[in-house]
Amino acid sequence: MARKDAKTPAVAPAATPAFAPATIAGAKAPAAGADPGAIPFVGDITRFLEEEAPAPVRKAIQKADKDEMLSDGYPYDEEIKGKDYDSHMDKLQVELVKMLYGLRATGGRLCVLFEGRDAAGKGGAIERMRENLNPRAAYIVALPKPTEREASQWYFQRYVDWLPAAGEIALFDRSWYNRGVVEHVFGFCTPGQRKLFFRQLPGFEEMLVDEGVTLVKLWLNVGRAEQLRRFLDRERDPLKQWKLSWIDVEGLRRWDAYSEAIAETLGKSHTRTAPWTVIRADDKRRARIAAIQTVLHAVDYAGKDRKAIGKVDGKVCGGPDLIDV
Repeated sequence: MARKDAKTPAVAPAATPAFAPATIAGAKAPAAGADPGAIPFVGDITRFLEEEAPAPVRKAIQKADKDEMLSDGYPYDEEIKGKDYDSHMDKLQVELVKMLYGLRATGGRLCVLFEGRDAAGKGGAIERMRENLNPRAAYIVALPKPTEREASQWYFQRYVDWLPAAGEIALFDRSWYNRGVVEHVFGFCTPGQRKLFFRQLPGFEEMLVDEGVTLVKLWLNVGRAEQLRRFLDRERDPLKQWKLSWIDVEGLRRWDAYSEAIAETLGKSHTRTAPWTVIRADDKRRARIAAIQTVLHAVDYAGKDRKAIGKVDGKVCGGPDLIDV
């Protein structure tokens, strides 16, 4: 299907791969007689915590205060103070508006990839980045499961249609890197398909950059205990329960497989032309600030206020060596 006209808000549905559980090996179909109005997977996260979670993870969640950081290696004990976050974010929002105005004036194109583990805070970071921008020019791309036709195409083809035109910002909530990690972990691609992906990937991204697209790749990383805590919060919140999926539940059991796939993917795709910025996202607020700062520093625009943007916190934002999988 052709891309929507950029003059309308171009938001593709579904932030995570929309694979039907009954078609996946090991997935459970809804039980006979189940309430058709019930939201699937509610209760599964709690059962994982009680029955399957590693003891140190379970203990960390049960003992921690609400704002306490759960990852031993995270450089801060608590979340950033709300007033400090709000003050800095207000300045960053002004800079984002100026940046988009500059892109529209010069015909620049910006493509930002948001990748990371489930519940790492990708969606929240994207919304903070886009909330004050013109939706006709700054749009979210969150593609669902490929159609039968798309699955028969060149792998990168369906992503190409959503790349930015002059004066636009494309914010990818997951991207072509699905093949490197989630598709591999769940067996949605063959080893040969993944090998081909890694072989073609550098050339694909080099073409984008050579064409003049500013490509920013953000990897949001979150600790195991913090990820589980966020899933528990979703499970308990009626307004967020819809976000839960079989991928989320089963993914908790495949932490180590994810870790191996992440390390390999970052190792093969962190290049001089298209480097990764890794953000330690256990504190969502610090992660959002770091993500926006990284994007603003990557784009030249008139009236840029570097003091307002601020220096990126190297304790939570850097290269792949910062990742703790």
